[in-house]
Amino acid sequence: MRLHEYQSKALLAAHGIPVPDGEVAATGAEAAAVARRLGGRVAVKAQALMGGRGKAGGIVLADTPEEAEAHAARLLAEGLAGAPVHRVLVERAADIYAELYLGLVLDRRARRMVLMACPDGGIDIEEVARRHPERILRLPVDPAIGLRGYHLARVADHLGLSRRGDVPRGDPPVGERPVDERPEDERPVGDPPVGDPPVAPTDDALAAIARGLYACARANDATLAEINPLVVTAEGSPVGATGRSPLLALDAKMVIDDSALYRHPDLAAGRDPQSESDVEREARLAGLSYVKLDGRVGCMVNGAGLAMATMDVLKLHGGEPANFLDVGGGAREERVAQALRLILSDPAVAAILINIFGGITRCDEVARGVVSALRREARLLEEATPVPVVIRLVGTNEDEGRRILEEAGLATAATLAEGARLAVAAASERPLAGGGR
Repeated sequence: MRLHEYQSKALLAAHGIPVPDGEVAATGAEAAAVARRLGGRVAVKAQALMGGRGKAGGIVLADTPEEAEAHAARLLAEGLAGAPVHRVLVERAADIYAELYLGLVLDRRARRMVLMACPDGGIDIEEVARRHPERILRLPVDPAIGLRGYHLARVADHLGLSRRGDVPRGDPPVGERPVDERPEDERPVGDPPVGDPPVAPTDDALAAIARGLYACARANDATLAEINPLVVTAEGSPVGATGRSPLLALDAKMVIDDSALYRHPDLAAGRDPQSESDVEREARLAGLSYVKLDGRVGCMVNGAGLAMATMDVLKLHGGEPANFLDVGGGAREERVAQALRLILSDPAVAAILINIFGGITRCDEVARGVVSALRREARLLEEATPVPVVIRLVGTNEDEGRRILEEAGLATAATLAEGARLAVAAASERPLAGGGR
């Protein structure tokens, strides 16, 4: 489950991470009232579950409560890049000296969180990751021992933050000196801008935030927890009861593991169904694990690990998955049909690859669900088949499942590699929506 920025910041603040003073507003008048209480310049930020809010015009500055009201009213009325906006976050603007990135992501394959840091935080972090992946430090964290001093020291060096918090008097070794006092060839990637901010952050301040972020992610079963940007403030920005801080979580994003929500009823109650797409909402209500992706080959698999392997093999054979969809173990005919209808509702899908291992799930039940869903869609679209479908069935009742599929004229594959090749080839032969290939 994705959290809005204001929800993510509340969790971060509960773990001692400095965040700007701010409140949520649902109307322009409420936004103006918040701006008056905060005083001075404020940022009005659309609360929409999407990336690139800044570039899309979803974050605007206001010098007066009247400006805050106007910006909030526009965002609430118009939405943002096609996404609805039902709330805005109004918070005190910060004087920014530098923008950094700090995050944690769950690596399911390695079964541990990975701590990530980049000196080039802000709205272009995706472009940095694509063009200059070496700028992003990635450190696996053993869950048995958690964050250690060496993790924090490497992050501080990579971000170019000074070590003024614990430097002893005298002339310390080069490796213990502030970054800007080290020889040129000893400086890490990501040196700060020339000159120090009026309030210099220390690696102690960074360590406290990194530890808080890790504790927050663990406590809330987050699969992603990121601060972007983590800003170095020019004067040490005010953060309410916590006083002033040279480091501030200016934006935050968290994704909570849906399978762990039973442990967090307060978070589950805060879900915003209005921000979900119709497909996401239908999948959630049906108990299906569904994530929309950018490719053209729809995927239906039983088991998260098998789903990841299926997408990997698709990419190996030159395809791109259009979704992640796990129907789970023991899926019956109607559940399979419902999952297939979800995939078919995506106009970008040009072919479908179904990969089923029949353990608890019976292959004949899957086959009947596939045939039922395709026949229904065919009647609605008045076509023989909505899109090409390739099916690989292995396991319980696979012979019966294959017989059902073959009688329906559907393509089957003996191996995952064969299925991927057939699905990619079928997608390449189908024109894109709006023309082209």
